[in-house]
Amino acid sequence: MNLKTMELPVLPLRGIMLFPGMVLHFDIARPRSIAALEQAMEAGQKIFLVAQKQEEQEEPAPADLCPVGTVAAVRQIMNLPGENIRVLVEGEVRGTIQEVLSEENYLLARIELHRDRVPRSAESKALVRTAQDLFDEFARSSQRVSTEMVEGLRQQEKPGEIADLLASSILQKWQERQEMLEEMDPVKRLEKACALLMRETELADTEKEIQSRLRKQVERSQKDYYLREQIRAIQNELGEGDDADDQSGYRKRMEETPLNEEARAKCEKEIERMGRIAPGSPEYIVSETYIDWILDLPWGKETEDSLDLAKAREVLDREHYGLDKVKERIIEYLAVLRMKKNMKGPILCFVGPPGVGKTSIVRAIAEAVNRKFVRMSLGGVRDEAEIRGHRKTYIGSMPGRIITGMKQAGSMNPVFLFDEIDKMASDFRGDPASAMLEVLDAEQNFAFRDHYMEIPFDLSKVMFITTANSVETIPEPLLDRMELIEVPSYTEEEKLQILKRHLKPKQEAEHGMAAGTIRMSDAVMREMIEKYTREAGVRGLERVMAKCCRKSAVYLLENQKKRITVTSSRLHEFLGAARYTREPLEKEARVGIVNGLAWTSVGGETLEVECVLMPGKGNLKLTGQLGDVMRESAEAAFSWVRAHSAELGLEEDFYTKVDLHIHLPEGAVPKDGPSAGVTMTTALVSALTGRKVRQDVAMTGEMTLRGRVLPIGGLKEKTLAAYRAGVRTLVIPKENHKDLEEIPAYVRDHFRIVEAEEIQQVLKTALV
Repeated sequence: MNLKTMELPVLPLRGIMLFPGMVLHFDIARPRSIAALEQAMEAGQKIFLVAQKQEEQEEPAPADLCPVGTVAAVRQIMNLPGENIRVLVEGEVRGTIQEVLSEENYLLARIELHRDRVPRSAESKALVRTAQDLFDEFARSSQRVSTEMVEGLRQQEKPGEIADLLASSILQKWQERQEMLEEMDPVKRLEKACALLMRETELADTEKEIQSRLRKQVERSQKDYYLREQIRAIQNELGEGDDADDQSGYRKRMEETPLNEEARAKCEKEIERMGRIAPGSPEYIVSETYIDWILDLPWGKETEDSLDLAKAREVLDREHYGLDKVKERIIEYLAVLRMKKNMKGPILCFVGPPGVGKTSIVRAIAEAVNRKFVRMSLGGVRDEAEIRGHRKTYIGSMPGRIITGMKQAGSMNPVFLFDEIDKMASDFRGDPASAMLEVLDAEQNFAFRDHYMEIPFDLSKVMFITTANSVETIPEPLLDRMELIEVPSYTEEEKLQILKRHLKPKQEAEHGMAAGTIRMSDAVMREMIEKYTREAGVRGLERVMAKCCRKSAVYLLENQKKRITVTSSRLHEFLGAARYTREPLEKEARVGIVNGLAWTSVGGETLEVECVLMPGKGNLKLTGQLGDVMRESAEAAFSWVRAHSAELGLEEDFYTKVDLHIHLPEGAVPKDGPSAGVTMTTALVSALTGRKVRQDVAMTGEMTLRGRVLPIGGLKEKTLAAYRAGVRTLVIPKENHKDLEEIPAYVRDHFRIVEAEEIQQVLKTALV
């Protein structure tokens, strides 16, 4: 063997291998590899290619490389996007790393070259022929080798070159190729190649047998399928078999169900169609599901109404305290229903703040009339298909929630609640509010058509009731179909009774306590309501009571006691510092400070209006995060004062010498509305004339430029806020006299109520 050494740059390869006499192209991106390639191009275009032992290593050291590789000539270089390089090389001779000379920018090593000797013995010639015959057999078995490659191997005569060609063709793993590369004797290398070739030929034959066996199994399965289909067709003709049983079962159910004519024709047609479809196919399942939906609807099934008004009153009074007007309207509704004997009438819509019991009122109505109850929440619904369903052509289609609710109820005349109807939205998928028009219209809903069902379904016997927090977001056509019943916020006295009668017993039971385990006086309950909750309803109050029950349970177990009395100090211990406080009224009359009244979503509040004078040029400054309407009310008040300056005893040009500043405390809370008009006028007059304002007076009302006092909303809540604050005289617009009937008698009797038509009456009452 002719030995020789060369100093060459080393290029590590990952997962690929090059044999002498072979051509290979690959991409390189590592900086050290690129540097080695550049050095090779400068020094004769020779480079040493060697496999690295671990493919995942980015920067292999000399010890991480296989000792034997191939000296190659670089034939072509092409730059790729992203700083990658594609190189074409041709293997020339085997080589072994003898000594590493440098590791700076790239690996430089002294390489010992191993050139194949050409044996001339008869044994080597016989081995060459054996290898060629084995390769022919392998090519026939595997069918993965081209004819050109077989012919190319026939023309080779050198054992080493044939062994290298076989290794590169049949071996998949680089470790096996490396073993062949490290074998320096060409005859031994060819013997190894022949052994591997025999192994691969046997594997190829085995694969061929497996494929043939699998093909026969598939053919047999297809044959069985066709035979079964023929048997099924024969059974269908004879009226036998499972499919025929399914159809006869559906037909029997259809005869027993009082369908309308269109539904019966549709069901019959679908049953016939199902009989022509192969069982187990997607179309068969679609037909089966559709027929099930038609027959599962409560055709002709109704619950018997119990329209006993006395029982209805008893149920409503048991479930809810207060809400007398709401209960009375429900009783009227049931009385008319009993007289008419049909449901064509108004759709009730309960409107009120969260937590006042709108949903539970509807549940109580269902119990009172002995009907099934179905609730559908419309909060966030923005797809019309939620109401009307999806057409059957869509994958996964199903009926809308109206039909689903009717199936769930199992009755043609349930109480159907559409909860949060004001929270519906619309987008590119349609407007669900428009789809609700048909549902809630008694002239149309006797033949409601769901997109999935495509048959008319009678909804005229359903008692539809809706709830909403606000009517502003409900579309006008939908609002026109409903009768609004306002569910007001609870007074402090009503909350006290609800806490005593409902919330406290309920929470004691839910926390495993007997009734009366926790004792509380009315004063402690009032403190819980006023200092730890601020809401229109009672949800927050129920959470506070639940917390009190949990703390009480810990106390009872730790102290081995059966009852606990919650005092004011213990309430503070259980619930922490008071979350809400109310500002007390001024103790004496002050200039420019007036008690106003405001309505909020959680009830009424007292609202101080402050006004001060400063030397200036007649500017009016407004602060307290006021809305546009309230700012305009202040400007109207200032204009009225300027117009009546002589009547008020002011100089005619007073506004040229002073600046006025009106402020409404709690500046972080947004405020708007016209009802503070009289309050701001009174504050302006007091500040300009120096007359003090009585601090036991509170007022509300909108004012015009002429000084007329106009009516306002939320009088009940505002009056309760004045009652809590200890106000003795209440000034309201005269046109709000009708609203005084809604205020409890004990609250009305607490005040001297002044009903004002003109601002002069307000000033006379308020100013000292």
